[in-house]
Amino acid sequence: MQAKNPTTTRRDLLIGLGAGGMALAAPGLLRAAAARLALFGPPAGPTITLAQAVASGALAGMAGEVTLTVWRNPDALRAGLTSGAIDLSVVPVQAAANLYTRGMGLRLVNVMTNGLLSIVAPEGTPAGLGALTGKRLAVPFVNDTPDFILRTLIAHHGLAPELVATGTPVEAAQMLLAGRIDAALLSEPAATVAVLRGREAGRPMARAVDIQAEWGALTGLGPVVPQAGLAVTRAFAEAHGALIAPLHAALAAATAAVLADPAAAAAAASGPLDQPAPVLAASIPHCNLTATPATAARPAIEAMLGLMAAADPAIIGGRLPDDGFYAL
Repeated sequence: MQAKNPTTTRRDLLIGLGAGGMALAAPGLLRAAAARLALFGPPAGPTITLAQAVASGALAGMAGEVTLTVWRNPDALRAGLTSGAIDLSVVPVQAAANLYTRGMGLRLVNVMTNGLLSIVAPEGTPAGLGALTGKRLAVPFVNDTPDFILRTLIAHHGLAPELVATGTPVEAAQMLLAGRIDAALLSEPAATVAVLRGREAGRPMARAVDIQAEWGALTGLGPVVPQAGLAVTRAFAEAHGALIAPLHAALAAATAAVLADPAAAAAAASGPLDQPAPVLAASIPHCNLTATPATAARPAIEAMLGLMAAADPAIIGGRLPDDGFYAL
């Protein structure tokens, strides 16, 4: 008898379990099904999970049509949410909380990454936040979640790097590789891109600071930054509230499949994220992917939001979101 490939067997089992769960819920899903399920995600790790869920067919019973679109910057996300063009998206938790407390009704279903930020610098740069003082540090998306996380950390440690605003992580990585800045705050997969391209160019790069570890040292809750998760608008919750739990279940199964077979997941996500599959596969171990129901993640979420808002409560809309923010 020919031996089975253990990786394939595990992946098939995970997919089978997900499909089985969808089958058990099929009558309810058929009643709640939407004509179209339009998923949106960032140019970052959690969208690999969305792509896996779409490619595996795990969402097929929930809608007649399932689509996945990548938004390129937080401004585009906010515009889509406020205009009604986006109903279902991976959203930075801080941004979701801000929109909720300002009355938009955006609700958080889960957390899909426990943090995917690092500070990348030329190999040999001393590790740790303390080495940043006096350095030029590129920061994409100023006045958005990564910037708020970084500013919280450097204020706590009394550091004084020179922060250089950039439009996107790609621009920050390019400046780093060109030697125009000393380090860059990058999410995944941009950090992996910088490391791999630096190696190819003979300018080796390394992750000098693990932001998750630094954050855990600050909170005492471990190396967890509940950075982004799936959020739904009030309109989606009112029209298709019965889909929220099975949608989370499908994403939990997709997360397990991504972690079990990064190469296959990367192949599925390469098109939507416009990145080579090998780059995405190499980034997955650094993405801290999870599918944690929002209520289970609430202590870590409130710790994060409270620290961010200590200097400026407007960052979260003036207060911590109440129970209504947590959809699941």
